[in-house]
Amino acid sequence: MKNILIILLAAAGLLADAQASPLYENNFEKAEIGKVPEEMMVLGGEFAVIADGTNKVLELPGAPLDSFAVQFGPSEKENVRVSAQIFGTSKGRRAPTFGVGLGGVSGWKLQVSPGKKTLELLRDTEVKATAAFDWKSGEWTQLRLHIRKLKDSEWKIEGKAWQAGSEPKGWMISSDEKEEPVTGKASVLGSPFAGTPIWFDGLSVDAAVER
Repeated sequence: MKNILIILLAAAGLLADAQASPLYENNFEKAEIGKVPEEMMVLGGEFAVIADGTNKVLELPGAPLDSFAVQFGPSEKENVRVSAQIFGTSKGRRAPTFGVGLGGVSGWKLQVSPGKKTLELLRDTEVKATAAFDWKSGEWTQLRLHIRKLKDSEWKIEGKAWQAGSEPKGWMISSDEKEEPVTGKASVLGSPFAGTPIWFDGLSVDAAVER
């Protein structure tokens, strides 16, 4: 029985490897405090690695109150996904917005907008789809955005977000597209509208096709 279990676990691992090949990973544990890893490109904002107890995270300060991003990983356009953990807090009625992106500055973004209580899927600045999302201040939020090619001139953009508890089995939000995605790097983005810092951790980019 034990040998059968080992074989099944090995097969599951091989299947997972076939579905997702890491292209980039960063948990900042080897990063230098007070700096941004050299391979990352900051698009505005005073991003810097800080220590959170024994953990390290990438922090976007609570000021100025604007929108900022940092890019990482290889330039891709399809059959790729980005994941990240993001932490923010509200202050009074104000809350941050934050998310992940694929395809560079004008590409696709998956954004949590607590003020609207929604999860949004955007192409550049255009909102293409929304879903209800109950964000909780002071908890880590996991986000995942996926672009896959279905066939010639057809792509599906999918995303999901979750906090404490298990990952949703299916995608929470999606958009079917005829327009070819833009080639570009992955990103994390944040707007500290609450005047409090936003933290980023567990960044990853995978080559993946999920059916």
